Amino acid sequence: MILNTLFGPCAKVCWVVTMGQPADQNVNPIPKGLAPIHTHGKADVCHDDSTPTVRARTLEELHSLQKKRSAPSTPRIGTPGIGTSTPKSPISEEERQRQQLQSISASLASLTRETGPQVVRGEPGRKVEPTKVVEDVRTTPAFVSDSFLKFTHVLYNLSPAELYEQAIKYEKGSFITSTGALATLSGARTGRSPRDKRVVKEESTQDDLWWGKGSPNIEMDEHTFLLNRERAVDYLNSLDKVYVNDQFLNWNPTHRVKVRIISARAYHSLFMYNMCIRPTYEELEDFGTPDFTIYNAGQFPCNRYTHYMTSSTSIDLNLKRKEMVILGTQYAGEMKKGLFSVMHYLMPKRGILSLHSGCNMGKEGDVALFFGLSGTGKTTLSTDENRYLIGDDEHCWSDDGIANIEGGCYAKCIDLSGDKEPEIWNAIKFGTVLENVVFDEHKRVVDYSDRSVTENTRAAYPIEFIPNARIPCVGPHPKNIILLTCDAFGVLPPVSKLTQAQTMYHFISGYSALIAGTEFGVKEPQATFSACYGAAFIMMHPAKYASMLSENMKKHGATAWLVNSGWSGGSYGVGKRIKLVHTRKIIDAIHNGSLLQAEYSQIPVFGLHIPDRVEGVPSEVLRPENMWSDQKAYRETLNKLAGLFKKNFEYFMDYKIGDDSRLTEEILAAGPQ
Repeated sequence: MILNTLFGPCAKVCWVVTMGQPADQNVNPIPKGLAPIHTHGKADVCHDDSTPTVRARTLEELHSLQKKRSAPSTPRIGTPGIGTSTPKSPISEEERQRQQLQSISASLASLTRETGPQVVRGEPGRKVEPTKVVEDVRTTPAFVSDSFLKFTHVLYNLSPAELYEQAIKYEKGSFITSTGALATLSGARTGRSPRDKRVVKEESTQDDLWWGKGSPNIEMDEHTFLLNRERAVDYLNSLDKVYVNDQFLNWNPTHRVKVRIISARAYHSLFMYNMCIRPTYEELEDFGTPDFTIYNAGQFPCNRYTHYMTSSTSIDLNLKRKEMVILGTQYAGEMKKGLFSVMHYLMPKRGILSLHSGCNMGKEGDVALFFGLSGTGKTTLSTDENRYLIGDDEHCWSDDGIANIEGGCYAKCIDLSGDKEPEIWNAIKFGTVLENVVFDEHKRVVDYSDRSVTENTRAAYPIEFIPNARIPCVGPHPKNIILLTCDAFGVLPPVSKLTQAQTMYHFISGYSALIAGTEFGVKEPQATFSACYGAAFIMMHPAKYASMLSENMKKHGATAWLVNSGWSGGSYGVGKRIKLVHTRKIIDAIHNGSLLQAEYSQIPVFGLHIPDRVEGVPSEVLRPENMWSDQKAYRETLNKLAGLFKKNFEYFMDYKIGDDSRLTEEILAAGPQ
């Protein structure tokens, strides 16, 4: 019975138990207590499933057997969409790592000291010996500081699994949700801080940038930037470990930009792993010096007594030094949008148009760009199961065609459901970062309707998590340019075809409307204008981007459309939202080319050209005045919105495009009269 209890029924025939005095008198007597168990003596065992023991003598050796070195994931030469690599003289692994660490140490170097910190790969817990890598990188200064004596451990280009482990172990507020995503908190700041963003005004770039009224670029001097950089670098060097990501921007290999992100949180490292283009193992070997570096010391505040500082937060761009410093905010979106601002400067300088847009491609290779502010349906309409997704937010249009800037998607999660947005819903799995969401404390099921932390809940995931994503994220020249607006005044038509001048006017205006104060019963819609549909990120004057868009459209024969997904039959509170099914039918007609075959008529004030028919959409819906019962109210509201457009455009009237003012005059004439 004892054996049956301890070892199961098989023990009856597998074991021989000798009770009392042993048979072999040469064996020392057994002291009183448990009898010995003999594991030999019978050959008819139940089942022998024994295997050889592991080849390890310590737990550390056993753990080391779990892991093997990562193998290259793609061939070095001839990878489609990546380009080819020029074979280089082979170097040893030790030399390659020495060069890599030397580059990272240089990035972390203080401007007041001769050399960077002592950097070494791996966790702080492991023993570090002064190796040849460190000795070759540094020279001993005349005065040795505490920071010189310590090692800064570099966690370099970690995988999502490794970053999960780091976040769960070291960052409070990090949890794995029921679908496998990593839920994190961004601290006190749950959104971008545009009023705390500064751009260094210096001789080499100041004439290219847009300054003054209406511009998002708030200036700072280089001395103040260096003070903040020193503060960020000192903070990062004081830590036991930092995370370093070496990645790329722009899927077009000809115009690719190398970026390095140095951060203090695993959450930030995983976020940028998802949002930037992930290099292969071979590409990392040849990465070299980055084109741009981010120092994310967001857990540490800026010095409020420093000139230009208006809060404990500061996001600083220095285009000359090719550096960005983040202090006082842990919101990861600052890194993403900071790099987008950088691309809004670098790409136009190369003659390439940078765009804040979604982009998809049909089975026949027809590409469409989608511009629109929050609430216009840009994400919903550009994510189409019948078309390939090239990207959801940031793109470049060059002579080669269109290319996504990023390697991931950054989707809003508030009120997310599997029925409305299945692609985003299904993308929230292992590897995805969920920012500031609320979940059940036991089951870890996310409640996407909960706004307890913020309404700006987000999911960051690699673009390949979308089933119909086109990899590599490039395509031919766009065929259609779709400007989306959510007109809560209810006077703009559901769709209109734009002339070149009208395209530039509405692109510069970037109009949509928001419903403000509804919780207090306020029904009046508020117009919002964001130049180029992304005013917070542009670096040059909006007319510069608009003229480049117009030139590309002329060169490649693209057609522009203004699509209103807002209200019809009256303003918000009186009219009704245009049905999504009708908007989708309009988008389908644009994609398949049937809308080009329609007859068009022009409406007063805005001068927009309206089609007489769209398959699947009632003809009366196409003309906004037909949907209003009060024609006087319609005309008054139409003129009111026209006045708001004119007032907003005053910011841009002093900018001259080209050698004369004719194009500027054409753009002004294309607006409401």
